[in-house]
Amino acid sequence: MYLEEVKNILADVLSLTLEARNSLTADSALLGSIPELDSMAVVNLIGALEEHFGIVVDDDEIGASTFETLGTLAAFVQHKTGA
Repeated sequence: MYLEEVKNILADVLSLTLEARNSLTADSALLGSIPELDSMAVVNLIGALEEHFGIVVDDDEIGASTFETLGTLAAFVQHKTGA
């Protein structure tokens, strides 16, 4: 559940093509692998995730390990929602 929602939010924030969106899996690398995912996009993505899921992401929770793959990002969101 979380994986698909996070994937769609990521694709929307980054304005990814349908082909790029459909190619994303839990193992898809994020930081350093998707050119559109720069520091400003990370800030926008966090804001979109916070709004969509009703969570608050603290600055000290934002690290490379959270954004390593789509799966790690989805797991982080799931953890933050308490699910």
